[in-house]
Order: sequence, then C-alpha cells, then structure tokens
Amino acid sequence: MTAKLKIFILGGGTAGWMTANLLAKAWEKQGVSITLMEAPDVPTVGVGEGSTPYIRRFFERMNISESEWMPKCHATYKTGIRFTDWSTTPGFQHYFHPFTTELDNVTFNLFKHHVSLRRQGLNIHVHPDDYFLMTRLANNFQLPSSNDFVKQQTFYAYHFDAKLLGDYLKNKALEQGVSHVEGKVLGVEKHPNGDIAAVHDQSLQRFDADIFIDCSGFKSLLMQKALKVPFISYGDTLLNDAAVAIPTAAEKPYCPQTLSAAMPCGWRWKIPLTQRTGNGYVYSSSHLSAEDAEKQLRHSLGADSETNAAHHLKMKVGRNTKHWYRNCLAVGLSQGFIEPLEATGLQMTLVTIEQFITHFEKGKYTNEYQDNVNNGINAAFDHIRDYVSLHYLANSRNDTRYWQDCRNDIAISDSLKRVLEVWSQGGDLEQELNQQNISQYYPSLSWFAILTGMGIYPKTCTVDKKEIERFHKARANMASFFNNYITPSGKGNSAQQHGVVRYA
Repeated sequence: MTAKLKIFILGGGTAGWMTANLLAKAWEKQGVSITLMEAPDVPTVGVGEGSTPYIRRFFERMNISESEWMPKCHATYKTGIRFTDWSTTPGFQHYFHPFTTELDNVTFNLFKHHVSLRRQGLNIHVHPDDYFLMTRLANNFQLPSSNDFVKQQTFYAYHFDAKLLGDYLKNKALEQGVSHVEGKVLGVEKHPNGDIAAVHDQSLQRFDADIFIDCSGFKSLLMQKALKVPFISYGDTLLNDAAVAIPTAAEKPYCPQTLSAAMPCGWRWKIPLTQRTGNGYVYSSSHLSAEDAEKQLRHSLGADSETNAAHHLKMKVGRNTKHWYRNCLAVGLSQGFIEPLEATGLQMTLVTIEQFITHFEKGKYTNEYQDNVNNGINAAFDHIRDYVSLHYLANSRNDTRYWQDCRNDIAISDSLKRVLEVWSQGGDLEQELNQQNISQYYPSLSWFAILTGMGIYPKTCTVDKKEIERFHKARANMASFFNNYITPSGKGNSAQQHGVVRYA
C-alpha cells in the first residue's frame, strides 16, 4: 500500500463496529483512514443474542479479555443449543447440540460406533445427549470457565446484549483512531467506471473513499440499491421471515445454553443474560399474524412478560450474489441473513471481513481476488442454509400446517439431498461431508447430533444380547470418564452455586 487507504463504513451496530475494529487493527501500520457514519435515530431492539465459538477469534485478535468486555455487555457463556419439541418421536423430544471439545476426540468415536450399530438395526437407544461434555456442563448449570482444564479444552461461545456490544466496540474503535459521524445517506456518487466515488449525507457533506463498506442492514443502501447487486431469497427453503422479542427477568443461576423450543408456527428462543433473559418467537408470516405470534409468545412466557413491551422484526432471508463488488464490501445484514436458529450471523460477518483482509492484501490492495471471496462466502451461506433447513425437514410434528409445510413444501438443494440419501441408505456420512467440503462450515458432529437427536433411525431393530451388553458397559465407562472433568453441582465451581456469571 503506497498511499494512505481511505475506508468509509456506512452503518454502525455490531457489524459496523466489528468491521472498523478489525480493519483498524489489521492495517494500523499502513496508516489507514477509517470513517464510520451511522444514522442518529436508528432504533435498537437490544435483544439477547447468541453466537458460535467463532466469535472468540475476534476477541483474541483484538486482545480483548473476557473480564473486560463480558460484564459491560451483560454477557454469559454458551455451551450449545437445547432443542425441544421439534420431534415427537418417543425418546427424542429434545436434544442438545453441543459445541466441540478436545475430549470429544474420545467420546465422538464411541458415539459414531453406537450410531452405526443403531443404523444397522441394533435395538439400543443412542441419543447425542449421552456423549458430550458440553451437554453435561449445561445440564449441571456449570460454566466452561469454572475449571481451568475444561476451559482450555472447550470451544464455547457467548450470549450478549447486541446493543451493548455495539456500543462497547464503538468505543474500542474510537480508541484506535476511527472517525465517527452521524448522518443519513442522501445520495451515492459514482466514478465513470461504476465504482463508488462518494456518499452524500442529508446536510450535503461529501465523503469520498477508496473502499466503501456497506453495513446498512437489510436496506443494503450501497451494495443492493446503489450498485444493483442481485439478492437471492432463501424463502423457498426457509419459511420464517419475522420475529417478536420480549425480555423477562434474569434467571440466577442461568443455564449456559440457548433454548430453541418449537412453537405452532416457528420456534422460540431463550437466551440468558446477566441482567435479563432474552426471549423471542421466530415465525412465518404466511402462517401466523404478528398479533397472534405475540399472543403465543406471551402465553409461553407466562406472567413474567405481561408488563414488558414486545418488539416486532421483519427478516430478509437470503444472500447477495456478490459480497465484494467493485470497491464496495457488504458486511452483516446488508450482504445476507439466515434465520437465527444456529446463531451464525456474527460468524458470517467475521468470515467476510477476514476473507476481505486476507485477499485484499494478497492482491496487493486490488480487486484481483474478488471472485475467490465471493465464491467462498456464497458457499458458506448456502451450506449453512442447508444445515438450518435440515432442522425443519427432520421435524415430525403434525399439529399445524406450518410444520407439515416445513417437511413437504420447501426446496432442497442437491447437496442436502445427497447427505440425506447417504444417511438413509446407511452410508458413510463423514465421507460424504468431506467429499462435498461441507465439514468446514459444520463439523460432522453437528450433522450427527441433529439426525440422531431427532431420532432419524431405521424403525426395524434386531436384538444381539452380547452387543447390547457391550453398549451399556461402554456408556457406563463414558459416564465415569466425564465425572473426572466435571465438578458436581454444589462442590465449588458451578453456576448453580455462584448464581452469577463468572469471568476469566
């Protein structure tokens, strides 16, 4: 980089300020100039938000400790997601999707062996909740930070107040020299070649730059509106397009998990924060009105929600055909969104910024590797869409038209069709995931967890007494193995005893 690079970021929030921080950190020695403009009156819902373990890479890169940011953002630990009532199959009405740990190298192999026996027809009950450390931690209300060895071995995530995190990251970015202005976009000026030359605000100020970052949310003011990059809807695969959120009082002790409970026309989240509990109902507006969605959510929450205001949201589910086009990069909601079932929003934000930094530098600060970035991000969005849609395809509910439509009236990609064929035919699932290069988005553990957690097994079973005895003995040994790493509740390190979050 020979000249000082000027970057203009349109939009704040978590996506905008994460982008500002990462770019300022990556190119601080090059003397990059970064300006972020956000509208002063954009409403913030401040719902509780979950994340994947990928977000820890951001804090590590920024050298921000948990003890610094978590208290300021009312954050809690997350060991995985508890799914309830998605399946009506006896013994499989709920399951826990755990984040991975290094200890899973032992128990996951045993899990896969037992799953193989069950898929071959052996009459044994193989459920993912029995095989993973993170599940035990959640069940015991224990935090991954409560034991130094466990903390080093686990890939946990967080819950946090999204508004507070955005505010915190704003202050960190300002400390790094990022300029902040308030304003609304009035127009976008282009160069003769079609690149963006400048953004004009309502007070007729002109902001020119070399690179423009679109963090303007679902409006996508730069990428979709100004540059006319097409948007591909996932509406034919993922039916949910709306949500209603209602906070309730904080739970102490809290369980370090996100709850995803099936509802008549979607699912309800429960996210514990230190100062309150975030609750919401993600639903299909084609199957349920906003008024009825709020009523159903309040009914499920009980008296705790009666005096709390509801916030209604519309979701634009899908992705851009391009995320880096000309001299503009779309980040966050402006580039695409997959409904929040697996909390992948911030992960895709971070992946996009990291890929842009890597390939922009590799191309000597040119657009040479734009196609590499766009192809990689598009593949990530599509594979995550497939994994999320599998939750709906695997449901066995028949109480509403919504759940029946989720099984029978959605588009299924050829990639996901092949995965389901391999599973149903008793084939090697891991081999198929590797051949399709899917494991980099969701590891095989995740695919095994959902298929077995929903009870997707052959109906016919055989009895082999010796094999069944070996199965029960192996499970008993595994339980003893877990007990070596978990402090029982009440003996010193559990969230149950402390009743409050513990930061490292």
